[in-house]
Amino acid sequence: MGTMLYSKGIYLNRCYDSLNLESAPLIEGIHTEYLQAGCELLETNTFGANRQRLKSHGLEKQVADVNRAGVEIARSAIDKFSQKSLKTAWIGGSMGPLGINSEPFGAIRHEEAISIFEEQAEALEEANVDVFMVETFTHLRQLEAAVVAVRRVNQTKPIVALMTVNDEGTSLMHESPETMLAEMNSLPVDVIGLNCSTGPSIILDVVEIFRTRTSKMLAAFPNAGVPRQVGGRYIYLSTPEYFGSFTKKFATLGVNLIGGCCGTTPTHMRRARDAILASGHSAKSSAKIEITAPSSRPVEVVPIESRSRLAAKLSRGEFAVSVEIDPPKGTAFSKAMDAAKICKEAGIDCINIADGPRASARMNPMSMAVILERDLGIETIIHYCCRDRNLLGMQSDLLGAFALGLRNVLIITGDPPKLGDYPEAASVFDVDSIGLTRIVHRLNRGMDIAGNTIGKPTSFFQGVGCNPGSLNFSEEMDRLQKKIEAGAEYVMTQPVYDHSTFEKFLRGYKKLGTQLPLLIGICPLASYRNAEFLHNEVPGMQIPDEILKRMARPETQDLQRAEGIKIAQEALKEFRTEVQGTYIMPPFNRADIALAVVEVLH
Repeated sequence: MGTMLYSKGIYLNRCYDSLNLESAPLIEGIHTEYLQAGCELLETNTFGANRQRLKSHGLEKQVADVNRAGVEIARSAIDKFSQKSLKTAWIGGSMGPLGINSEPFGAIRHEEAISIFEEQAEALEEANVDVFMVETFTHLRQLEAAVVAVRRVNQTKPIVALMTVNDEGTSLMHESPETMLAEMNSLPVDVIGLNCSTGPSIILDVVEIFRTRTSKMLAAFPNAGVPRQVGGRYIYLSTPEYFGSFTKKFATLGVNLIGGCCGTTPTHMRRARDAILASGHSAKSSAKIEITAPSSRPVEVVPIESRSRLAAKLSRGEFAVSVEIDPPKGTAFSKAMDAAKICKEAGIDCINIADGPRASARMNPMSMAVILERDLGIETIIHYCCRDRNLLGMQSDLLGAFALGLRNVLIITGDPPKLGDYPEAASVFDVDSIGLTRIVHRLNRGMDIAGNTIGKPTSFFQGVGCNPGSLNFSEEMDRLQKKIEAGAEYVMTQPVYDHSTFEKFLRGYKKLGTQLPLLIGICPLASYRNAEFLHNEVPGMQIPDEILKRMARPETQDLQRAEGIKIAQEALKEFRTEVQGTYIMPPFNRADIALAVVEVLH
């Protein structure tokens, strides 16, 4: 449907699903072309018609209207065509993924995902689809949510459940064919299989694995190869004849439901129909089926107190102190090394290393951490943000960090590039800090992103951040709750200046019912100008008017710096007994300022 709409001049930035309401004759005409090609099942133009996807177009309140219209248009096309040819076809209610990661990779909870899918399924059921097409899913947990949603709406209608795979034959979250099949076998669906992907060849390879290990009916809906950009338009170069040849292979293998996804025009489907007729429907029914559950060995998880010196200290209930030192913007490392050495000699427990703070390009925090731990023997906490890496890069980085001996990690979402030195840079954000926390939790249990075994588990001591002064306090606490549920093991706050704000946060933190160590963030102000900058130009930083006035009173910068240290000492001293540690963020990597602040602890 998307390919046909694009070929008819509908731009990619349009909401294709809303065309059910705006251009019904156009959608009906496309359905009719496929009926004329011999198709016996039409998918509704509702692939993205769930609340989450429609929200990006401001149409989240039109879920029911868009889906009902999609079914009505398909039915109108079938009724008109049947009057002329005495032939009928079925209607498949298309339900695609949310377009955003849900648990275990994203912030959307499983039950919330089910609710979103259920709303769409209800509309399709009210319009009386013949079958539910749950298609193009990139990971199993979200597929499961869609199936659960459909079964809440209707317990008996057929469901076709389709995953998509990459060139390696795994899901986009790298779940293996065996893992996918084991889960799909357990779902209350009638047909399982694959769609989309990079073309029929890879789908055939994976379907061959499926065929011998499932008694369910199989479906294959491949793309027409990989699109190429030609003259500013995306064109699928694989020929209909090529697609038809693979249709015969699918039928011979024993696939029960054969169709096409992206790039498969009515001409492609006509060739597919011809190939099916030529095969005489002689699908193999004697394939030996061996349904086996994936084996799993028990994994010995490293106890938290054994993961790092910081973890051990916090586990004993002792107060821990960390100082944040930003990596250099170039290769000159001596200033950062000197600051860390001063902290080490003063008995500071560890060094925090930010990851591209304020979206600026700096030395990789892992590289800096390895140097500090190797040359100074001081433990580090590496910040790891989701902004710059996709899921594969994240897992590769984390496995490499562990192999290099790094154990403490702080998971953060990261500032968007528009806040930094390179606003034109693209961000990734495959997952947010909640999803990445789950990923690290899995690695610590010997599983990769997709749940496949990695052998010996990692033993990261993983923390998460939170902002006590968030303008949306309830949302901040809800996200913190999700981070804790995802596997967080300690919590570090944004800088605190307003005592009443932090007291409110402490009350909320206690209501979460968690015993995780809490480390308060302290950022000494270097001057009144520094305070103004942080308050007005750094997201998440709110400095109370009283503090700004205190910083403005001293006449010289030296006196203002002394006042900033005093303010930081007061906050640390007041909440010393309410937290299990602190991390000091001195201005300009000034270790002497950090040490002056922590003097109140002695």
